[in-house]
Amino acid sequence: MAGLGQDYWKEVITILRSIIPIYDKVNRAISLGQDIKYREIGINGRVYEDDIVLDAGSGFGNMTLVLSKVLSKVTIVMYDPIFEMLQNGRKYVDSKYAKNASCGIFEKMPFKDDSFDVVLCGYSLRDSINLKDAISEIHRVLKNNGRFVIVDLGKPDNLLFRSVVSIYLKYFLKVLAFSISGKMGLKFKTLHGTYLKWPSNCELYQLLAEKFSKIEMEKRLLGGAIIVGAYKQ
Repeated sequence: MAGLGQDYWKEVITILRSIIPIYDKVNRAISLGQDIKYREIGINGRVYEDDIVLDAGSGFGNMTLVLSKVLSKVTIVMYDPIFEMLQNGRKYVDSKYAKNASCGIFEKMPFKDDSFDVVLCGYSLRDSINLKDAISEIHRVLKNNGRFVIVDLGKPDNLLFRSVVSIYLKYFLKVLAFSISGKMGLKFKTLHGTYLKWPSNCELYQLLAEKFSKIEMEKRLLGGAIIVGAYKQ
């Protein structure tokens, strides 16, 4: 089963809750400073003025913040399983977006069918309990002609490149996180565990193709970062 599974998901959520004070700073470093750029690429040409957007797995609202700087007339709903993350988001995003926050998991969304023009997942879909169910739910809440945008770690199909990315996440990540945030940064080692359970880029493409009619996948950093647009018809 693609996804973290219930037990490991609970462990990951507990760790994420405990690293809220350093979460954003370390994540920026882990992406080699590219995360904002990749979020912008994912949004560009896939989100338009007057769209109703779900920022799924929003965390503090980083995707919301990037989108709100690009487009001013979008309606955004922030959605995350960690209530404290949503609360902390009030420091980062406009109050009108923080006010629209909702707490819950990918696999069981409290939204009606065909509710959103766009669903954004910025470095969050990887933490789903059951990836296939999460994709199905996202497809359900999207309107016809809706767009699903994923910005996340990639797992290269090339075994050599995959090894390079895995070594970076397993070893260099801990050193980097520790240098930024001390012992608390070492908790980011769980990122490697979520990466191991994440499907390869090709496998993710196939999972999306079961529900979506068109998929665009752009790969960066040897395939260790992906920007995906999936379209519902």
